[in-house]
Amino acid sequence: MQKPMMRIVITPALILFFVVATLMLTQRRGSAETPKVPEGVTVHRDMAYVTDGHERQKLDLYVPDTGENLPLIIWVHGGAWKGGDKTHFTPKEYLKAGYAGASLNYRLSQHAIFPAQIEDVKAAVRWLRANAETYRLDPNRFAAWGSSAGGHLVAMLGTTGNIAEFEVGENLKVSSHVQAVVDYFGPTDFLQMDTQRLPDGLVHDAPASPESLLVGGPIQEHKDRVARANPITYVSKDDSPFLIIHGDRDKLVPYQQSVLLKDALEGAGVPVTLYRVEGGGHGWFKDPKVPTLTKAFLEKHLKP
Repeated sequence: MQKPMMRIVITPALILFFVVATLMLTQRRGSAETPKVPEGVTVHRDMAYVTDGHERQKLDLYVPDTGENLPLIIWVHGGAWKGGDKTHFTPKEYLKAGYAGASLNYRLSQHAIFPAQIEDVKAAVRWLRANAETYRLDPNRFAAWGSSAGGHLVAMLGTTGNIAEFEVGENLKVSSHVQAVVDYFGPTDFLQMDTQRLPDGLVHDAPASPESLLVGGPIQEHKDRVARANPITYVSKDDSPFLIIHGDRDKLVPYQQSVLLKDALEGAGVPVTLYRVEGGGHGWFKDPKVPTLTKAFLEKHLKP
């Protein structure tokens, strides 16, 4: 007698598992391909930017052994706000070009819902600025760079420099403002993601989607929370200059999400460049213009 075939039920939770697993695997592959820390760079690991805080409230700091008043690139990892780790510091190559680097961990959505994530990122920036002299950093030349969920958080950082409600904890006498933002395919308005998604793209309105888990409930039932987590909500003329990179075949974060942010920044008079990677998916672009644009943008705003 033939055994009955096992039936697999596709649930939102299962879909989310595969999304996060894919993002984590991609990050591991990417980290294996990036160069090791160059010689002549001192690495300070697991530095707590919140005293006696959560285990995720730590950063790694990469400081070249020569030079004073170094410009700093702050990396914020992706992973659907549910995964990822600061050990994968993507911009390592910039350490050979006179930049210091910082890579942040932050509380994930299973630890605390939004705004915990942006509160943590801002706390880390304030800690870095408060300790800039100790580590030979220039407190007036900070850039934030992130991808996917990290892109969302650096976009929030770039548009909320003057928003007091997200400034929580220590070092409140220094600013969390950054001088430049590099946003790689970060989401912006969660409520529009399903109307913009590709036919085979991730469903974002589901109760177990990364966005719903971030805000603590189905996004269409918590529109006020979603608005609070939308960087466009806070756009003003005083925001940081932006470079936005996004693939137009992204199945996880629709390309149109970056168009919305670009239009809002332009409308406020903020310097912004959006580069569309034709045929590009959710990162790991082969387009040679992507690193060229990124390098030129950072040099313009951090090495005048």
